[in-house]
Amino acid sequence: MSSNRFSPCAAAIALGLALTAAGLTGCSTAARPPAAAGPTSTLSASAPAPAPAVPGVDSRERLTVDGGTREYLMHRPAADGGGPRPLVIAFHGRGADAENLRKQSGLDRAAEARGMLLVYPEALGKAWGAGTAPTDRRPDPDADVRFTEALVAELVRTGRADPHRVYVAGFSNGGSMALRMAAQRPDLVAGAASVSGELPTGAAAVKPTGPVPVLIVYGAEDPVRPLAGLPSPGPAAPGEEPITATMSARASAEAFAAAGGAGSPGEEGRPGYDSVTWPAGPAGAAVRLLVMHGAGHTWPGSAVPPPAGFGSVSTALDASATVLDFLSTGRR
Repeated sequence: MSSNRFSPCAAAIALGLALTAAGLTGCSTAARPPAAAGPTSTLSASAPAPAPAVPGVDSRERLTVDGGTREYLMHRPAADGGGPRPLVIAFHGRGADAENLRKQSGLDRAAEARGMLLVYPEALGKAWGAGTAPTDRRPDPDADVRFTEALVAELVRTGRADPHRVYVAGFSNGGSMALRMAAQRPDLVAGAASVSGELPTGAAAVKPTGPVPVLIVYGAEDPVRPLAGLPSPGPAAPGEEPITATMSARASAEAFAAAGGAGSPGEEGRPGYDSVTWPAGPAGAAVRLLVMHGAGHTWPGSAVPPPAGFGSVSTALDASATVLDFLSTGRR
């Protein structure tokens, strides 16, 4: 497997950490025209021309939890026959929002091709409580777990989501949030995928508690949240939420493999990336780690130019298609 070195680029790290660290009743919708699928970034100086709109129905919806209102974007497949669909909840990165992840990843198009219901929830303060420790700005570290549970319950209650095929995915801080849901709610989540996100450690540690198929996709040269982990993050900027310490990408995968009784890992070098797979044990939960050669804190296959200092985007694979193909094999 490719080794990782933490590039000492102060500006990139400061910007990156600012962007990557970190229940319901009632529902209202506000339909809008389908959004363009071509990834763009609110953080980049220039963006590609919009791609053709993805078929299907897009909406911004609201749900009330813990006495407050939370929002999410939803993409329903064009060929929606009205029955329950496999559900993918995709968490954006720190400092971003749902629309940013939608454009960065191009997940709409991949989900449309597979008939999956896709939901992008909005974080409070543009960051997820991916760790278990309270902070001054996030005194209740479990609020986002309850929000996600209630979001699933609402979509199942209304007949839109199949309770046996609920998946979580995310980028950076959102990837860590997806791993937290898989670790703490293996009875709810049938599969999880994280791009550039690792399991929290230290005071905010998250430990897998049961078998869940997990895919982790990581850049070998990530200068923001290194492949080797970030066990001792520096202080956050004044007024910002503290940066959550994380274990390495491989240790994150190993933790899920151990919790699911997966077999011994097999390693394989492929063009542009290294693959490590822990085969499914009796519980049927395989774990896979893909390390992208030369890639940074980015979404492989994205057309979005990343912010300065975030590193290169791998073109060795389409992360959106890879993630959804992996998730679609899981079922509760």
